[in-house]
Amino acid sequence: MSKIVLEANDIYKHFDDGKSKVEVIKGLSLQVKAGEFVSIVGSSGSGKSTLLHVLGGLEQPTQGQVFLQGQRFDNLGEAERGFKRNQYLGFVYQFHHLLPEFSALENVAMPLMLRSDVQYKSAKAQAEYLLDRVGLSHRMDHQPGELSGGERQRVALARSLVTKPAVVLADEPTGNLDRKTALSVFELLTDLKKELNMAMLIVTHDEQLAQSADSILHMQDGLWIEQQ
Repeated sequence: MSKIVLEANDIYKHFDDGKSKVEVIKGLSLQVKAGEFVSIVGSSGSGKSTLLHVLGGLEQPTQGQVFLQGQRFDNLGEAERGFKRNQYLGFVYQFHHLLPEFSALENVAMPLMLRSDVQYKSAKAQAEYLLDRVGLSHRMDHQPGELSGGERQRVALARSLVTKPAVVLADEPTGNLDRKTALSVFELLTDLKKELNMAMLIVTHDEQLAQSADSILHMQDGLWIEQQ
């Protein structure tokens, strides 16, 4: 039986500007098992990205609990959540968020270089392996501004995997790419998921891409509306 690596119990999230309260997530629960691929599909404003931020410890829920690798995650202090994120989670975004002044190799190695127990030589070797795996061995020394959109997203993908995370959280990872490049990046992501035996939770508008998942969760107005 596969281990549950990420779990949310009865999650609520609202934002209050002092004048009004906006409820974005309304009592959602989910479990993601090791090696499982789950996609979340829904229109803009349905709460998908907010849920991903809560699951990834970037925001705290208003109510409810998040467990990462079987341990309570949402109630940790900011520094401890950051440590757990670096240890167990990988993030891929629609916009790559690469550091423009660093090379592709340095961007990918960065999450490992933030760890006190990893030497630069080791971080560089792992970054080189993943850049080769995503087809960018010839572009390692180039800065993001010298790369195409598809290449930048592949660098971001390699960066999300360099720590060998238990779970990859991806928010519209192909949303700003042309169709051909989007399919290529998505196929690469699913191949690497299998190779590294990690769980993957992807938010997407794209029903066709979502069909590759082991399960699909449909979200509307902060609620699940159907599952398959």
